[in-house]
Amino acid sequence: MDKVVLDDLMGLPAYEKVRDRFRQEIIEYKKHRRVAIGDRVSLVFENKKTVVFQILEMMRAERITDLDKIREEIAIYNSLIPDAGELSATLFIEIEDQSRIRDDLLRFLGIDEAVYLKIGDRYTIRAKFEPGRSKEDKLSAVQYVRFQLDADQQAAFLSGKHRITIRIDHPNYQAEGEIGEETRKSLAEDLRQ
Repeated sequence: MDKVVLDDLMGLPAYEKVRDRFRQEIIEYKKHRRVAIGDRVSLVFENKKTVVFQILEMMRAERITDLDKIREEIAIYNSLIPDAGELSATLFIEIEDQSRIRDDLLRFLGIDEAVYLKIGDRYTIRAKFEPGRSKEDKLSAVQYVRFQLDADQQAAFLSGKHRITIRIDHPNYQAEGEIGEETRKSLAEDLRQ
């Protein structure tokens, strides 16, 4: 999949004019790219379109206009875009009780060894987590994960003939979320690029 380049972005004045409409489009688009895994974890699958939005929002929030700083943001966010044969997602651990964030997050230590994409009964692909977001006494509520699919796994995913799920099999959290047909179609576009 192509990465974001400077020409893919608009300047802040132009973005302000279209932001409301563009933001609504992305919210609608992401509905088909979000998978709930139980009641505490969700994945939002990323691609160039979602990353362009995130960069524009960061530029707006931080009032970034310097081209070198924009290039830095592009480099950071491009790491979220999947490479060929990959699906890439942001994993959110959702903690509602703000007073228990640290304790609740620590219960998820080791989650980076416990998340799988399952395609039917034939393929189980372990998520690869971005390093540095988990330590023995600390865990980020936002994780970045990739699923690398070989040619046979991609063909099975693209066929639409198999039930596709995301499974978390952690000692403190076991849950599964199904990738529905609309989500599968959206993610299939990522795999085809």
